[in-house]
Amino acid sequence: MDRAEVLELLRRVSAGAATAEEALGALVSGPLAPGNLGFARLDTHRALRTGDPEVVYGEGKTTPQVVALLQELHRQPGRRSALATRLSESALDAVSETFPGARVDARARCAAVGERPPARGTVLVVTAGTTDEPVAREAAFVAAEFGCAAELVRDVGVAGIHRVLAVRDRLDAADCLIVVAGMDGALPSVVSGLVGVPVIAVPTSVGYGAAFGGLAALLTMLNSCGPGVVVCNIDNGFGAAVAAARMTRGMVHGMACRESAEPDAVSAR
Repeated sequence: MDRAEVLELLRRVSAGAATAEEALGALVSGPLAPGNLGFARLDTHRALRTGDPEVVYGEGKTTPQVVALLQELHRQPGRRSALATRLSESALDAVSETFPGARVDARARCAAVGERPPARGTVLVVTAGTTDEPVAREAAFVAAEFGCAAELVRDVGVAGIHRVLAVRDRLDAADCLIVVAGMDGALPSVVSGLVGVPVIAVPTSVGYGAAFGGLAALLTMLNSCGPGVVVCNIDNGFGAAVAAARMTRGMVHGMACRESAEPDAVSAR
């Protein structure tokens, strides 16, 4: 339950559509609940503080722990899905069996249960090569669960510069770009020189020995001469997606506020 949903609940109480006791029950069973599962303490208050609920990071967790965490997050009131990333194959299978209708992407190693928020704005995830796709798919999956229309453009790395130039119109039409690249990590710099939208660069641990598991790409992106490039950690498609979703939602909300504040054209004349 996030701020907008709590505000809606309070307005329903004010309008007489819900009782104070019903509102209290919703809060006690949601953001005010402790969320202590013994092996983990869920942050059920996070959506109220930040606008986004906690996400299960599956790396190192057992399959039963992943399922229990998703069940508890899914039980929380509100209109956001319960999301888990970096899941093992067995955890992905268990989520599919436990939650009929769960959205599962084995390549992204992600799963989501429950209602996905309506899309506001477009995040375009761009890969330099096919090997970067698992990180890119994680970014696209998370961006969609965080309330964006997420699309994927594959294999437009700088070794064939014509490939990225051929999709320039798609790059320019997006509200935010996530550019995923390993090896030399040069693609975000090229993209930032083609468009005027925010560019979030994600280095991947792809490449031969001197790539140092993504460190070379990370340093290239940090030293980019392209203006407006911001950089996430190596293989961190999740972090890039959250940042992109927040940027995009903020831009779309700001545009809506400006449009509603403008005087009607006819009455102005």
